[in-house]
Amino acid sequence: MSELYRQLPKVDRVVEDPRLADLPRGAVLDAAREVLEALRQAISGGLSALPEVVPLIRARTESRLAPRLRRVINATGVVLHTNLGRAPLPPAAVAQLMEVASGYSNAELDLETGKRGGRLDGVREPLRALIGCEDAIAVNNNAAAVFLALSTLCRAGETVVSRGELVEIGGSFRVPDIMASAGTVLREVGSTNRTRVGDYAAAIGSETRALMRVHPSNFRIIGFTERPETAELAELAHRFELPLIEDLGSGALVEGLGDEPVVSQILAAGADLVLFSGDKLLGGPQAGILAGRRELVQRCRRNPLYRALRLDKLVLAALEGTLRAYLSGDRAAIPAVRMLTSGSPAEPLAGQLRGCGLRVSIEDDVGFSGGGALPGQGLPTRVVALRGKPPQVLAARLRAHDPPVVARVARDALLLDPRTLLPGELELVVAAVRAAASAD
Repeated sequence: MSELYRQLPKVDRVVEDPRLADLPRGAVLDAAREVLEALRQAISGGLSALPEVVPLIRARTESRLAPRLRRVINATGVVLHTNLGRAPLPPAAVAQLMEVASGYSNAELDLETGKRGGRLDGVREPLRALIGCEDAIAVNNNAAAVFLALSTLCRAGETVVSRGELVEIGGSFRVPDIMASAGTVLREVGSTNRTRVGDYAAAIGSETRALMRVHPSNFRIIGFTERPETAELAELAHRFELPLIEDLGSGALVEGLGDEPVVSQILAAGADLVLFSGDKLLGGPQAGILAGRRELVQRCRRNPLYRALRLDKLVLAALEGTLRAYLSGDRAAIPAVRMLTSGSPAEPLAGQLRGCGLRVSIEDDVGFSGGGALPGQGLPTRVVALRGKPPQVLAARLRAHDPPVVARVARDALLLDPRTLLPGELELVVAAVRAAASAD
């Protein structure tokens, strides 16, 4: 054992090996230290022969330098999978993103006058047409939209919110915490399960700056419940000359997505400012949209915080492309909407996997929207179940494939849900499964 320790090369000498000369020295140095430490531990654990060190260092360095963000095939049946980047972009959004990314753009140039223009024009006009708002701006996510709205409209005053809407969503984002950070005092009203218009009315005072409704996001209270409609709260708010702010969370622009509120209908019911995500039910890139009365939107736009939260040209291009896909009237052009409202044809995938060395069956199952949208509302689906080898082993092999395929493990099987496959991906999944099944 002591002889193997003596055979380990010194770090400063091994990093000078010509076989590592084409790699960044800093990365090689870190990798060399890690490899040599791992070998020392292996020797203490009984390693009998020392492998060649330089190839190990090279492999470790290349692994560290490989791109971290990669395309992944989603075969889980979870449409807005947070770990997988949520909504896949519509083809129109991808095309516009590539067009803008490939060169310069008129991000803040008015091509007609040759003077500085507004970077939000491409988003504002489609939103006005789609949801009937007077004005709109976009920031980097819906949490930022909530923070900006509260900081602008409610700072140094009270914001009235139902106790049943003081939710926590992903990343420990809590409504009370964001309100405190925005400089507004939370005024809770009602109870966890029942809040009435009268509760809001009793809370309004000289320090009140707004009434606010918050989407319950990823949970539901059922049974003995009560919650005022938007129109009821709007009438109350306007009687006291207060704005009604409604955080809609997922941002459904079309009907038919479970019981999610449709943005245009909430505005029509009297909400003064709506806040919603771009990468959930809307089906676009990560963004947070503030839309509604022009005077309120412009106050948010003038807040110095807006510049820190605003979108860059690439996200703006993707968001504009997504909104224009909606303007086309073709819901199938939005992958997330199509997946949420269509079936899951498992037969083609199962047919191509038969004979791969695994037992293949089609089974009933339930998928989910994910991303905090449509909580508790499963999506009936049909999955392809693979058995015959340990499902965890198959899942790991699929994740190691190029491109990686992410599936689910349940009922002692690997489950593939075609619902979340994009055009052209079925064949890639078949190739990945066949490779995983034959690897031993």
